[in-house]
Amino acid sequence: MVTEPESMEELIYFTNRTIGDGNVRAWVYRSLCPKCGKAKMGKPTGKQGQVKIRAKEYVCPACGYTVEKKAYEESLMIESAYRCPSCGKEGEAAVPYKRKKIDGVDTIRVHCQHCDANIDITKKMKEKK
Repeated sequence: MVTEPESMEELIYFTNRTIGDGNVRAWVYRSLCPKCGKAKMGKPTGKQGQVKIRAKEYVCPACGYTVEKKAYEESLMIESAYRCPSCGKEGEAAVPYKRKKIDGVDTIRVHCQHCDANIDITKKMKEKK
């Protein structure tokens, strides 16, 4: 079972897409620091407490532990709630948060639990070739 997020502060990624006759809502929760386990990892903050948008790493606010962005994101799971564009049934899924090239576009692929159809979540405004 997937759990719906309470606020955007606990997430690193959220999307709500329409795919054909279906739709998908997907999110990725921030994880606890692997070193101290006290605080949730996040992007580093600048001088006035503003988050650095294009940061290459994630930092623990409690102990200062740093992890490379790609390694951190691939260790997380993306949870999704969807209505399948093929069979029209609603379902939930959780898959690793790792994008793969499918038809030349970075994609996260979720499988329908009813008909096993592929539900592809692509980066915003990208079209398959």
